[in-house]
Amino acid sequence: MSATPPHGNPATSWLAFIVSLPQEQTSGRMTVLRTLESLGCAVLREGVYLLPDTSHSRAGLQRLADYSSRIEGTAQVLAVTGVDETQTRNLQNLFDRTTQYEGLIKDIEALSAGFGVADPVALTRVLGKQRRELDRIRLLDFFRSPLATSAEQSLADMERKIRNLLFPHQETTPVMGDEGPYFQRTWATRRPLFADRLACAWLIRRFIDPEADLVWLDKNEACSTGVLSYGYEGANFHNTESNVTFEELLFFFNLVSQPALARIGTLVHALDAGDREMAEAPGVETMLEGARRRANNDDELLAESEKTFDLLYEAYFELPPKL
Repeated sequence: MSATPPHGNPATSWLAFIVSLPQEQTSGRMTVLRTLESLGCAVLREGVYLLPDTSHSRAGLQRLADYSSRIEGTAQVLAVTGVDETQTRNLQNLFDRTTQYEGLIKDIEALSAGFGVADPVALTRVLGKQRRELDRIRLLDFFRSPLATSAEQSLADMERKIRNLLFPHQETTPVMGDEGPYFQRTWATRRPLFADRLACAWLIRRFIDPEADLVWLDKNEACSTGVLSYGYEGANFHNTESNVTFEELLFFFNLVSQPALARIGTLVHALDAGDREMAEAPGVETMLEGARRRANNDDELLAESEKTFDLLYEAYFELPPKL
């Protein structure tokens, strides 16, 4: 979403950041430059940068000024006002994101070359990265480029095409059950997110409901009406005597015939049972523990854990023989 400056009209109110750093501060200089880039600053000349005046920009530049002082540099954040119309247009052009949007649209459309060749799940992961790139561009698109809508539409069209590759019959014969179609639903499990619950969340997002909204319930918290639950006693999908929840989902949604997913199911079962006989189990457990240490919240934990399950799927996936 584009930022709307609260300190005045974005066409007439700006922030200038003026910084000077010691030559020997190579690492600090790189940190400052990367931060300026992440904020979306335009370069006026060496050591002088510009942003539309927003509370977010002010806070970011002030933190950067404080950091510059700590590494024995100098930095000032100055408000710039009274810019005439011609100057305003010239300054706004410094923040033109057209090239970035055009490049992203081209990258999105290029995914169609992989149809019938690449694994649709791999295409989904690439498209996820492109979604994050679109969010990044839009965050820094201070003056709302019309190409933002085109990029969003291109992404939505590609998501639909890839979803049809993953679920070719979903639009005409959606998976049905007591709760209705299992598509574009809210899915809930309880904290803490151990291996089985994390694996289930990954499976839901990748193979069952790509547009699922995942929520995390506290212990003993009731699930809202209409929400699909998994991974705990009394949930729609839960452990049985012979299977963990991940395996139950595989059977219910007819995914058990996919060897890579079935093998991940065996691994998740081993992790849930504390069985370390499966060769991969200790390593995957270590990777998930690393994800827990890195993550600041459950959403981040899932994002980090998904990388592990994606890699497992890639490792287990058997490519069709070449003709």
